Amino acid sequence: MGSFRPVAADTFRLVASDIDGTLITSERTLSPRTLDVLSRVPVPVVVVTGRPLRWLAQLYDQLPAPLPAVCANGAVIYDPHTDEVLRASPLPVELLLEVTKTLRDAVPDISLAVEVEDGRAFLHEDTWTIRWEHDHRVRVIASPEELTSVPAVKLLARSSTADPDDFLELISRTLGDQAEATRSSSSALVEISAAGVTKAAGLAWYCERAGITADQVVAFGDMPNDIPLLSWAGRGVAVGNAHPALRAVADDTTGTNDADGVAAYLSSLFNL
Repeated sequence: MGSFRPVAADTFRLVASDIDGTLITSERTLSPRTLDVLSRVPVPVVVVTGRPLRWLAQLYDQLPAPLPAVCANGAVIYDPHTDEVLRASPLPVELLLEVTKTLRDAVPDISLAVEVEDGRAFLHEDTWTIRWEHDHRVRVIASPEELTSVPAVKLLARSSTADPDDFLELISRTLGDQAEATRSSSSALVEISAAGVTKAAGLAWYCERAGITADQVVAFGDMPNDIPLLSWAGRGVAVGNAHPALRAVADDTTGTNDADGVAAYLSSLFNL
């Protein structure tokens, strides 16, 4: 299972977990053990994900009841019970124009896409490869100007040749403090949000409304986009398959996503 430091059972008032590579298996399913543990956790559970809104159904279809979600790396806070976006923090059009110009000037082979309509729709350049998503809400832009025509909760940048970590470092260095850059994919795909928009910031807003403080949160993740989340939470736990950069900031580790690492940790934490 990895390391585990016992604490009083009532220390934590909320569980926050990434989805892909963390809560679900490599087959994109919730294991029976994870489903059982989630049903018995005595505090609220929130999913904190890089996924857009339209990708939540694949998780919700496996749950007896949907969980509140911090989506798009903190840019969208969603209440599934009312189908309401409680808060959205998109990149405004002016910033999108600046950032896309900066990136195109700096990275010759870059391909760009945007999450729009709070993550309910996706627009991409014709050089962008859609590997598996076939959805009427996903479409190629008719002109370069369309990419920056409306606010976007996430701008995505892809390289077909770069190393994933090197590409993130390049984009981060190029943008500086213009915007937040991170990644959750195993490929050279960087996710860009407005400055100050992170999983931690999104969850902090959600928790403040509920009267929950950072030290009362236990959080789980696996990739660099989870670094702010695990650094902010009272206890940050990296799953066994986590990126080395996330392991470096985690308070604890647990088993891999395919070994029910989150469920195992929560079972010990709450004596389930």
